[in-house]
Amino acid sequence: MSRFLIVEARFYDHLNDMLVAGAKAALTQAGHEVEVITVPGALEIPGAIALADQADRYDGYVAIGVVIRGETYHFEIVAGESARGIMALTMDGLAIGNGILTVENEAQAIVRADPGQKDKGGEAAKAALALLKLRERWT
Repeated sequence: MSRFLIVEARFYDHLNDMLVAGAKAALTQAGHEVEVITVPGALEIPGAIALADQADRYDGYVAIGVVIRGETYHFEIVAGESARGIMALTMDGLAIGNGILTVENEAQAIVRADPGQKDKGGEAAKAALALLKLRERWT
């Protein structure tokens, strides 16, 4: 059994609830422990994962959040920089599943977040599990 931390940017409560539910279900069904922490926004997720990893308490991580395009350039910054930060941590050997949705509107987010539809939270958890398995294979 491994221990996973879900780091969620709790900006859209109803969407995050679905993403977290999907991620938790995938991890617990695979027999792992899960803890959830909340950060203000998607930009804080990579930093929180890096800090948590220093504690050496978790085997893997799932990033959860929703970034919906608005009228300003802020969408591109948040979407790109949060993904870049997560990728940098992954390249350093952390097992992270990226479940941060970057969508045009709420309707797209609902379809992707809902465990009964696209279940992107569950998919992110499964990605973290796959990376953990690879890391264990090669270390």
